[in-house]
Amino acid sequence: MTAPTAVLPRVVIVGRPNVGKSSLFNRVVGERRAIVEDEPGTTRDRVEADVEWLGRRFRLIDTGGYETSLENVYAPLIVGQIETAIRGAALIIFCVDARDGLTASDFDIADVVRRAGRPTLLVATKADNERREGAGIAEAATLGLGEALPVSALHDLNVGLMLDEVVARIPEAPALVEEDRVRIAIIGRPNVGKSMLFNALAGENRVIVSDVAGTTRDAIDTEIDTPQGAFTLIDTAGVRRPGKLGLGVERHSVMRMRSAVERCDVAVLVVDGAEGVTAQDTHIAGIALDAYRGLIVAVNKIDLWADPVERREWADRQMRGRIRFAPWALVQFISALKGDGLEDLLKLAVEVREARRRRVPTGELNSVLKKALQAHTPPVVHSKRLKLLYATQASIEPPVFVLFVNDPKIVHFSYRRYLERAIREAYDFEGTPVKLVLKARSGDDAQP
Repeated sequence: MTAPTAVLPRVVIVGRPNVGKSSLFNRVVGERRAIVEDEPGTTRDRVEADVEWLGRRFRLIDTGGYETSLENVYAPLIVGQIETAIRGAALIIFCVDARDGLTASDFDIADVVRRAGRPTLLVATKADNERREGAGIAEAATLGLGEALPVSALHDLNVGLMLDEVVARIPEAPALVEEDRVRIAIIGRPNVGKSMLFNALAGENRVIVSDVAGTTRDAIDTEIDTPQGAFTLIDTAGVRRPGKLGLGVERHSVMRMRSAVERCDVAVLVVDGAEGVTAQDTHIAGIALDAYRGLIVAVNKIDLWADPVERREWADRQMRGRIRFAPWALVQFISALKGDGLEDLLKLAVEVREARRRRVPTGELNSVLKKALQAHTPPVVHSKRLKLLYATQASIEPPVFVLFVNDPKIVHFSYRRYLERAIREAYDFEGTPVKLVLKARSGDDAQP
């Protein structure tokens, strides 16, 4: 997957909880990238997207609501995320609520923004009518950051004018550079160390890490360049058992996780090395399998093992037994806390993406399959025996092979797996699903 990348000017949206930052972010981006709920504090990590306006490109960053409440366990972590984001900002969009007016938190944020010394655009959100606009603008002026621009993300009021102001205040983006990045989605159930792994790979506290299960809610993208290659990391929310899913934010998080898997080349399933693979882990692995994405099982927390050799053997046996439906999945033992095994994990991700892009010459493919049929003659079903007429690779990412046979209906699933295994062994498709499509001579009765 090749995509143009560049070091774009960073435009950071800040404000207290529930002032409409994520709604504004989604309106500008044109899709629901950030989770929006009536519950204050929904956004916790930074969410980013590239935006183009009037031929100018920049990276827009949504942040969590700024608050210092002792009742919110995440507040200090969110504040840290915001302060990190604004340090590298070309422009800060400071959102205040035109409907509810200013609070003490707004003045606290204004102090942080002034200390950062970055160009700032003050925006009064939820300005849905003239009365609110007038009151919101007048009160916002007391922050000492200039006149507020009234905006309504819901009604698309003055959003274009806001973007005009943004591109007028930020520097030109550099020329695009074609760069090929391996897209890795980090998936798993809550509290197995996904965000800690994400931060260890990214080399910074890019997402909030907490002992509280369910901390991450959005799918977060970060680009990293390492000796192993160029990667885009996608952190995702932990997925609970279907019966444990709540309404609202948590269901949105699960939807984001599925979307993240659809966007990745390789899904890294993080499992707890102390607990082993659970039924929920197998459910999440199935999501990656259904999307035909590469799969690496990262067994985390090996630093807690008293006997590493014995536990590694146990974990490998247990993982292979539980994820029998994906015997091609690769496994890497890691400690996100200590940084052990992370370089090898990235190397495996590169190998899996290469396998997903591998093409097999048609002549060689037919030779491999014919030898497989000779070595293990297919059984007779309904007075018929399977005959392979012709085979070809139809596509990559994932590898798809089309086999033209005399009758697809007589192929048992176990024999299909045998043919798939023959292709895998011949051409090293470890780490990625392979799709076999069986078609009759006439092209009818395809069996994916």
